[in-house]
Amino acid sequence: MDNKKLKDDLIKDLIYKKKNFFDVASEKEIENCFNFAEEYKEFLNACKTEREACKFIVNMAKEAGFKEFKFGDKLKKGDKRYFVNREKSVVLFKIGNTNLEENGMRLIGAHIDSPRIDLKQNPFYESDGFCFLKTHYYGGIKKYQWTTIPLSLHGVVIVRDGSKVEINIGENEDEPVFYINDLLPHLAQNQMKKSGGELISGEQLNIVFGGKIFKDTSINEKIKANILTILFEKYGIREADFMSAELCAVPSMKARDVGLDRVFIAGYGHDDKSCAYPAVKAILEAKNSDTVMALLVDKEEIGSEGSTGMKCKVYEDLIDEICANFNALPRKVRAKSKCLSADVTSAYDPNFAEVYEKLNSAIISHGVAVKKFTGARGKSDASDASAELVGEIKKLFDDKNILWQTSELGKVDIGGGGTIAKYVAGLNIDTLDLGVPVISMHAPYELISKADLYSAYQAFKTFNEN
Repeated sequence: MDNKKLKDDLIKDLIYKKKNFFDVASEKEIENCFNFAEEYKEFLNACKTEREACKFIVNMAKEAGFKEFKFGDKLKKGDKRYFVNREKSVVLFKIGNTNLEENGMRLIGAHIDSPRIDLKQNPFYESDGFCFLKTHYYGGIKKYQWTTIPLSLHGVVIVRDGSKVEINIGENEDEPVFYINDLLPHLAQNQMKKSGGELISGEQLNIVFGGKIFKDTSINEKIKANILTILFEKYGIREADFMSAELCAVPSMKARDVGLDRVFIAGYGHDDKSCAYPAVKAILEAKNSDTVMALLVDKEEIGSEGSTGMKCKVYEDLIDEICANFNALPRKVRAKSKCLSADVTSAYDPNFAEVYEKLNSAIISHGVAVKKFTGARGKSDASDASAELVGEIKKLFDDKNILWQTSELGKVDIGGGGTIAKYVAGLNIDTLDLGVPVISMHAPYELISKADLYSAYQAFKTFNEN
């Protein structure tokens, strides 16, 4: 071998270069990737809200032999359990054979809520041939993107007698969908002078809910009366019951392959279900592992608040309860534990290159994105993982041939975002952000690569088992 080739090989080994999955994967790996994507699309279509995701995940866990855990239950090594928090978040865990104080736990945390349009508690109003529902958007959205698309209505209503009614209207082809109006371009001269954030106001996100008059009544709001009659006859719901309801409008579109080669998936809720589903699959399939846990939490899109968000003490309590079963000190266990905060990041978009710093952006189809820190501007609200933890995860992925890449969310003074990482790290658990790169994040119809989805699954499974 000549001296020049030796030098070239050395230089190639010294330089870090991102790799495209479809350039380095075998045909069998590509086949596995596409098969995994089909399973994921079923999950995405069935789980448009956190309640639906929670129920779906519990069913997956039961099929894999997991049993429900309640505080006070006795645990033993080898147990496979799931814990449901208020039907809107779920934790899966397996008790390993190793010493908790010496080895800690392996945690993967993802969220199962997504940006959407929530109904107000007093939503009905009638005007000029329409019955509308008033709304309050949830999470960071571009409001104009939610007009003129088909919407379905999901959620629960607690009716007068205290019973719960589940609502899911608009997903099937034979069901009606719902709709938010926009202004025709012929009359939009003033509207188009506004900034993007002002094109549609929050109070204009009113959902078209009906238009037929109820004739046999002296009530002035005859369209509203007709709608309320339909709701009562079909569901036993009165207008006052909407005050004790959690109802939201989400895109009714199904997840679809994108491109002639079917490499991409468009769908609602990739953020963060493209990380949640691989995390669930990884723990269900984990073998010969330490104690492992998957946290599928709610409310991340509004700051991880409330009794089902990551800030809730119930998740810390659950770790403490597991420790108590094995006479392990929780503070020692947490100090030895490691967590992957599994949340999506922005994929580099050549159509909007000016807002990205390409060298440190996630490139589509180049693998799961490792983010040492998130936050905004001067790393505000970031966890910022240690070099030791990043080095450990990097070596693990390299040794197991997991395709990964580095990532930041946009240019330093432009981008940024938050995850649950800082709340887990606040428990004295070493935490690293990583996830699937997404195009058009927080839009009603986002886009990911099947390659990055599959790489995330491989990364989570490897993390659990090593």
